[in-house]
Amino acid sequence: MSLQKIGLILLVLVVAYVGYCMLATPQPPPAGATKSTTALTQASTLADAEHMLRRPTLSAAYINTVLEQAHSPARGLGETLYQLSAEYQIDDAFALAFFHHESDYGKNGVARETHSLGNIRCTDGYDCDHTGGYRKYATWILGAEDWYDLIKKEYIDRRGLSTLSTIVPVYAPSEDNNDVRAYITNVQQDVLTYRREEATA
Repeated sequence: MSLQKIGLILLVLVVAYVGYCMLATPQPPPAGATKSTTALTQASTLADAEHMLRRPTLSAAYINTVLEQAHSPARGLGETLYQLSAEYQIDDAFALAFFHHESDYGKNGVARETHSLGNIRCTDGYDCDHTGGYRKYATWILGAEDWYDLIKKEYIDRRGLSTLSTIVPVYAPSEDNNDVRAYITNVQQDVLTYRREEATA
């Protein structure tokens, strides 16, 4: 047998062996192959926790779990937040994060009496008796509805604001003794945590 034929046979054997090794070795799944990896990628940067005007990113069941584990007086509000998010196209992750930042899910401060997600300042037409100047609602559902309505009409529609970094300085201004930068950072981190936990549940 000639050297040329022997070399060709060896080449074929090497190629076959390499192909076998590649098939036998587990390969990582392609990017975006699962819901979890896709969601984790989307929730990987603080920039993705900026745009509030978007579809819901949390499920009602996940929100209820968060509120239950926090021993919130608003337990069971998940379906309401999800439905309002779908209706207004304002991500429910932000509603939950505002609620956390403002009152630890309704456990602290005036929210215990007002049933408010975000400690909204009183205006004409609202019950504000004995609240220190904040809107008061009969139920947590009514408080949630008013928060979504306020963000949509006052900030998005009237002012043209739709990002966390543009809304918070108006919503919780430094003149009212708010740490605006800390507020934004806390909400961003909450939003990313919620989405990450939802994706890996």
